[in-house]
Amino acid sequence: MNTRKRQSPATLQSRKRKNPETRYVKLRLDKAFVTGFQKRVWEWHQNHASLMPWRKTRNPYHIFVSEVMLQQTQIPRVLVKYQLFLTEFPTVSALSKAPLRRVLSVWQGMGYNRRALYLKQAAEIIVKKHAGKVPYNETDLDALPGIGPYSARAIACFAYGICEPFIETNIRRAVIHEFFPRKTNVTDKKILQLLQHVQPSRRQRAWYWALMDYGREALKGVPNANRNSKHYAKQSKFEGSPRYIRAKIISYLLENKKATGKELHTSLKNDKYLSKLSQQAVKNALVGLTKEKLVGRSGLFFWIA
Repeated sequence: MNTRKRQSPATLQSRKRKNPETRYVKLRLDKAFVTGFQKRVWEWHQNHASLMPWRKTRNPYHIFVSEVMLQQTQIPRVLVKYQLFLTEFPTVSALSKAPLRRVLSVWQGMGYNRRALYLKQAAEIIVKKHAGKVPYNETDLDALPGIGPYSARAIACFAYGICEPFIETNIRRAVIHEFFPRKTNVTDKKILQLLQHVQPSRRQRAWYWALMDYGREALKGVPNANRNSKHYAKQSKFEGSPRYIRAKIISYLLENKKATGKELHTSLKNDKYLSKLSQQAVKNALVGLTKEKLVGRSGLFFWIA
């Protein structure tokens, strides 16, 4: 029986005006709600857990590769490339010694080619500074190319069981849906604070898998709560975009040892999305790719660095 004194609508409205977010979070973070949330997530995971190869290993290198691949890429595409990549580059040392051309060739189809370069650069650093072993602490992981604070925490958690709250898109979706259903501009800082509160004391590695599955699959039929994140940005169209041009240049240079800017422009214009491509757009893309050391240049010619 609920014995709490019923408050008038006027009183509640007054408190809401003073600090609506604080009042709402306090209401949602009572022990019963947290326990219920944990139960929903665990039950979903028990009945619908995603069986992914990187969840069956504690090999830090394998987990490291999977986390980089999963950045901004759908799981089905990662599943296709994950084992192939590890077959080609079975160890940190093997990846560090591999030619960038070979790494990019295996990476094709994943998008964001810069991540392949970051993986190779990270492998080189791990060999040089960490005796070939993927570091376990967040600071060392965060210092590696292509690894931000959230990826660093994910790797530390899944590879070593050192779990501090971290956010990826499905975790963000789950938390906003459950704890901020009527709020907008929800910050990641608030989400991290919430995760610290709801993270169980045991089975933390499995908890974050469960939370990701819950956000991705259990909430598939409801509006995407990520739109209420302060950090939400609608993904722009890929076809014909500067990123698309960069990808096509990399693809061409993988098939051909080298090319001039003019040759690249002529070839890319045959693409149905690039029929109106300007030479300046190709030049801009080449400047960026060269600066990032994905592409090398000598005189008029460009090639995979």
